[in-house]
Amino acid sequence: MVEAEPAGEVLGLLEESGALRKGHFLLSSGLHSGRYVQCAKLLEHPRRARRVGRLLADLLSGLRPDSILAPAMGGLLIGHEVAAALDLPFRFTERKEGRMTLRRGFELETAERVVILEDVVTTGKSTQETVEIAEALGAVVVGVGSIIDRTGGTHGFEVPFRSLVPLSFPSYSAAECPLCARGGEPEKPGSRGNG
Repeated sequence: MVEAEPAGEVLGLLEESGALRKGHFLLSSGLHSGRYVQCAKLLEHPRRARRVGRLLADLLSGLRPDSILAPAMGGLLIGHEVAAALDLPFRFTERKEGRMTLRRGFELETAERVVILEDVVTTGKSTQETVEIAEALGAVVVGVGSIIDRTGGTHGFEVPFRSLVPLSFPSYSAAECPLCARGGEPEKPGSRGNG
């Protein structure tokens, strides 16, 4: 039996879980799209979360991290699964009064090798904020990882970026959105919306 390539396997798991959605969505960037990936659906079953975490850990292990750091909310589950697969400490950043911060007694050591983990990277804003926090605390960010790369190659990270699946969906400003032109109202999914 031939083992599936990681991208093909993850796409199958996305389909199986109902995480690949079609409709009319208002993204956190303010743009509109007819497609959306809800990774929480992919990760809601521990078997799938564990498998995707193992695949991503295999992709990132060569960076030799000492720990995994993830921005809440999107990076929590996958960050923990990757840390478990690599047997490393896991920590997370979260927003407090609009600013990303490291709380809950979490600390990073000087020169600690950290990989930042996300479920989906689109603009990279939360990821970059987490990179800056780690570096300000003296850690060395050795890479960024995600299940899905929606940046189209424009992530701008200064460290290696590894993802399991690159996905590209057309997105539009509200003024140029063909779904709005047909009279549709966008749904705001994800952790920053109501979905």
